[in-house]
Amino acid sequence: MPSLPSPSLLTLAATFAPGVILEHYLLLAAILFAIGMLGVVTRRNALTMFMSIELMLNAANLTFLAFARVHADLSGHVTAILVMAVAAAEAAVGLAIVIALQRVRGTTNVDEVRTLKL
Repeated sequence: MPSLPSPSLLTLAATFAPGVILEHYLLLAAILFAIGMLGVVTRRNALTMFMSIELMLNAANLTFLAFARVHADLSGHVTAILVMAVAAAEAAVGLAIVIALQRVRGTTNVDEVRTLKL
């Protein structure tokens, strides 16, 4: 009995959501990016701003993965993994700065903190 060819990972991913087209992914990414941008612009708490930046980076990842799915290319996946690594480093350094500001100044409000001097 002949064996069936094994489908690639990208063709399997396309079968899980057959009705979802590229525009749906891009619309969701645009909404996520807009929510993140709104959070950065309107919020003054440093932790909330960092969470909004993470949301914007995840929206960018969604666009990379959507185009990788449409073009059946793995380069979008590699780029998304690199963006996640940069986001993890940004979160670690940002959280360390926020903790230091909270300990020294007693606040995480970015309007009250103009310099990083002690």
